[in-house]
Amino acid sequence: MAYVCHSDEDRRRLLDAIGVTGVEDLFASIPVTLRRSGLDLAGPLSEAEVRDLLEALAGINRRTHSASFLGAGCYRHFIPAAVRALVSRSEFATAYTPYQAEVSQGTLQHIFEFQSAICELAGLDVANASLYDGPSALAEAAFMALRVTKRDEVVLSAGVHPEAAEVLATYAAGPGIAVRTLPLDPVTGRTLIGEPRLGGRPAASGRDGLDGGDGPGGAGVIVVQQPNFLGVVEDLAGLASAAHAGEALLVVLHNPMTLGVLAAPGSLGADIVVGDAQVFGNSMSFGGPSVGFLTCREAHLRQIPGRLVGQTVDADGRTCYTLTLQAREQHIRRAKATSNICSNQALNALAATVYLSLLGPNGLRELGELCVRRAHDLHSRLCSLPGVIPAVTGPFFHEFALDLPMDDVEFAHAMRARGVDPGVPLSRFGRPGSILVAVTELNPPEALDRYVAAAREILDANRGSGLDRGPICGCPETSAQGRA
Repeated sequence: MAYVCHSDEDRRRLLDAIGVTGVEDLFASIPVTLRRSGLDLAGPLSEAEVRDLLEALAGINRRTHSASFLGAGCYRHFIPAAVRALVSRSEFATAYTPYQAEVSQGTLQHIFEFQSAICELAGLDVANASLYDGPSALAEAAFMALRVTKRDEVVLSAGVHPEAAEVLATYAAGPGIAVRTLPLDPVTGRTLIGEPRLGGRPAASGRDGLDGGDGPGGAGVIVVQQPNFLGVVEDLAGLASAAHAGEALLVVLHNPMTLGVLAAPGSLGADIVVGDAQVFGNSMSFGGPSVGFLTCREAHLRQIPGRLVGQTVDADGRTCYTLTLQAREQHIRRAKATSNICSNQALNALAATVYLSLLGPNGLRELGELCVRRAHDLHSRLCSLPGVIPAVTGPFFHEFALDLPMDDVEFAHAMRARGVDPGVPLSRFGRPGSILVAVTELNPPEALDRYVAAAREILDANRGSGLDRGPICGCPETSAQGRA
């Protein structure tokens, strides 16, 4: 389809309709320091010159390495060469949305296998054909829960990633859905499920805080993250009990890499489980693209967003695949659509499926155990440094928050100057003086040693500045296998 530019008259009519005098007025809310008056582009280049230029620009990027401890929702794991070799095949790279099932059997099959793997991991009945990413999947799940419960309020744990919480708030702003926050225990870092009550009206006697009335009014869903933003492993069974006591649903934003070690959330009472499968065979890639997933109980199947691929047989009895459910406005009456999600992240989902197939259940468990051992080893050693204490004391998987005796951003800058990216400074998320550290199998013992040595050097230099917090933490020593 050809692109036809608007004429001056077309632009004038548009601006008049909006009520502004010029295009510049549309950008008035953007600070002047962030605006460019024009693009300073070089002259035309040959193909070879363009390639050289792009390679030079790419060379400026700083790559993650074994001494990088970044996390906070996007994690660096080893990706076997077989994953990239398989997903780079042309039949996968060029495939698009399987509108015509009869000619899209390969795509439908690998989506079906992705759904099956997610169901097994989450311990639930049905998974959809993937969503854009974890945060958008979380918002879709919250709205799905409200449709099921016919309520109009979301109760959100303060342990949900702040950026995922912003996505949910953006979704909720349009229809006017109320979003209320459950605080974290300041000591353990776990979500408080007692007071304040979760419901809008007085709860029935003996209930633990969720309004149980029928129809609109009151909380229809509790939304939590597992492990939460501070790395703490939440009590999902207790949260599920609190939600169900008030006839609400529990939605869990889960890091699926932990499910080789942690119990399946469905077995603990979660009703809808979502997450980001970036950790399975997908690189960090500057934060995207990624692949979200959503899985639920069969009772809520009709409210699932996006698409669902099913397995069946054809007229000759051969196994084949079809789009079983398409609950979007493009396929059914707009008022009946559950979501406007348009496309699944099929290539990223395929990478996750290939990765899981290569790893297998035992490999996923062993990988999780390795991450746990190394994370607890580093946590113990860092807490032995003067002034460093745990931000919270709850159990953690492979990510943890520390309070530092100095400014967290200054600490991070000093660590990076020594070749170690120490994690995510939490001052940007309202916790000045704290840092979030993630440890994966790609952080070998030598990288842990570099972290501790660099941190000791920086903190020793900082001592005497009046910022020292004093006593060291009483973290239990980890076994020697943490050095594996």
